[in-house]
Amino acid sequence: MDEFCRQLERSIIKDFRKTIWKPFIRGLNEYEMIKPGDQIAVCISGGKDSFLLAKCMQEILRHGKMEFGLFFLVMDPGYHPRNRRLIEENARKMGIPVHIFESDIFNAVADVEQSPCYLCARMRRGYLYAHARELGCNKIALGHHFDDVIETILMSMLYGAQVNTMMPKLHSTNFKGMELIRPLYFVKEGDIIAWKEKNGLQFLRCACRFTERIEREKAGEEEDKSSKRQEMKELISQFRKISPHIETNILKSVENVNLDACLGYVKNGIRHHFMEDYE
Repeated sequence: MDEFCRQLERSIIKDFRKTIWKPFIRGLNEYEMIKPGDQIAVCISGGKDSFLLAKCMQEILRHGKMEFGLFFLVMDPGYHPRNRRLIEENARKMGIPVHIFESDIFNAVADVEQSPCYLCARMRRGYLYAHARELGCNKIALGHHFDDVIETILMSMLYGAQVNTMMPKLHSTNFKGMELIRPLYFVKEGDIIAWKEKNGLQFLRCACRFTERIEREKAGEEEDKSSKRQEMKELISQFRKISPHIETNILKSVENVNLDACLGYVKNGIRHHFMEDYE
């Protein structure tokens, strides 16, 4: 292992112990994400979040007390060659032995006008589950972080008229016996960016053709304001200026749902109304 790789690992365990390592361990323990004998495929998209997740998972396997299998899965859905080279170079530099497979997802969603990102994400998930199972895995690990979680809660309320969250783990409905886990559940995006910058790393953002086209069309302008998730990022940024506790309270709100003070709720796909039990 070369010195740069050791530096990356030390930075997670020591320099970012409070902001990355401890929240990572908290998520694993609080939601019992890993069990002895698990075979876990860490899905690497090429971005900062999934690469950090890969290093954290390597470290917990190396220093933890639990034995489990670990694979690093990269799907090339039609990346530009320079983007694929960046992923391969980062994996080599960071000491991550990736397994790369190809798909044709970018071509499949290239001409989709409405919600191409949603369709792309669903298709990618299916391919990842399938290839992880071929490798003998029973779980896939994704790099969603704390900010993704609270953005999802706000979007569901403001645009979906419902209270939903991004769950820390869930069973696959289409791949029996497979499970999805999100070990960075309590790690904040700002701390991931700080880790990336401290180590001088460059990662992909979204590298799909739709995003590349938008960036070409909006060259020199600010980020695309039409993105609902970007709107949530800006809203949360304003909340942080008001109070450092608001974002944590957003997450806690979906842990403390008081059914005695709700107009209705959905359980196992069945909708209930408070008037059912009012009398």
